[in-house]
Amino acid sequence: MPILRHTLIGAAALALAANAAATTVRIHYDAGQSRLMVRGDKGPMTWSKGAPAAAAGANVWVYSWPDALGDISMKPSLGDGRVAIGGTYRLAAGSTADIYPFFGAPQGKLSIVDGFESPQLKNKRKLRIYLPPSYQENPAKRYPVLYMHDGQNLFDAKTAAYGVEWGIDETVDRLVAAGKLDEIIVVGIDNTPERIPEYTPCCDPKHGGGKLDGYRAFIVDTLKPHIDKTLRTLPGRESTAIMGSSLGGVASVAIAQRHPGVFSKAGGVSSSFWWNNRDMIANLPARVPVKFYIDAGTKDDGLEETVRMRDAMLAKGYREGADLLFHAADGAGHNEKSWAARVEKPLLWFFPWRGVKN
Repeated sequence: MPILRHTLIGAAALALAANAAATTVRIHYDAGQSRLMVRGDKGPMTWSKGAPAAAAGANVWVYSWPDALGDISMKPSLGDGRVAIGGTYRLAAGSTADIYPFFGAPQGKLSIVDGFESPQLKNKRKLRIYLPPSYQENPAKRYPVLYMHDGQNLFDAKTAAYGVEWGIDETVDRLVAAGKLDEIIVVGIDNTPERIPEYTPCCDPKHGGGKLDGYRAFIVDTLKPHIDKTLRTLPGRESTAIMGSSLGGVASVAIAQRHPGVFSKAGGVSSSFWWNNRDMIANLPARVPVKFYIDAGTKDDGLEETVRMRDAMLAKGYREGADLLFHAADGAGHNEKSWAARVEKPLLWFFPWRGVKN
């Protein structure tokens, strides 16, 4: 009787919605022999018991309710038991939302691509690609992408330069499970023996450099098209970010300045803005439509130059908290341990829960 009652209530809600302005959720998921239910805070939905969604084609489930109920908070469940992992969905009255849930363990998987070739730089390197928890479970879903430099240091202490990893995968898993972060793909790009030249514009009096244009072209013209072709990405600029630390921060900021049509977000963590007598600060280009995150620790980490960069960006028209986020990390130094401790700051600013639409 309880199951029949909920079925009738759900059908009544759908019928009522059909005759009035309706708020609708479309749930994209292969439920197999199970049924998608909708839990929520109003109407026939409750947080303890779901109302049944209606099958509406291959692996699509639909549930509607009258706009008169106002804004709704909801989550899908698989049958009466398993509730979707991640945050709560908030739907405005009158809206129609497509959602792509998952119900399995909130743990992504790492894959390694050996010998990925760069025709621009005439060398090869590994890619370390983090695929989010739902990637295998829900093949209808597509994902934003974060490109990161120094891939050896991101996921595994055994390959990290100084034996300490960023722990990007663990951080993303934790924030996704807590409902704070959208699922993302992370593409870690290994550095090569040419790291300093590849990450820098020309030319520092002491360190040289100057192959950044080739590295930039490798990412924009070779790597990104490959990732978009082989993985289920959201390829648009609004879903694409680039981030790195130290010289990798310099590379990230410079590449996004050059390609705002490709990247809408760029993170410079402990960036080496001292490079070439602070040339990037002195010759900052005009404001571009990119959200920049820049930071530095207070312990021998180039904070003075990062503050100068922030001030120069503000003078160009960037707005603190809107398209520029600056952070001074108290007591932090120039190392992976410090970066791991605060990497959630740019992640949450770039990809907050429900920040990017599939």
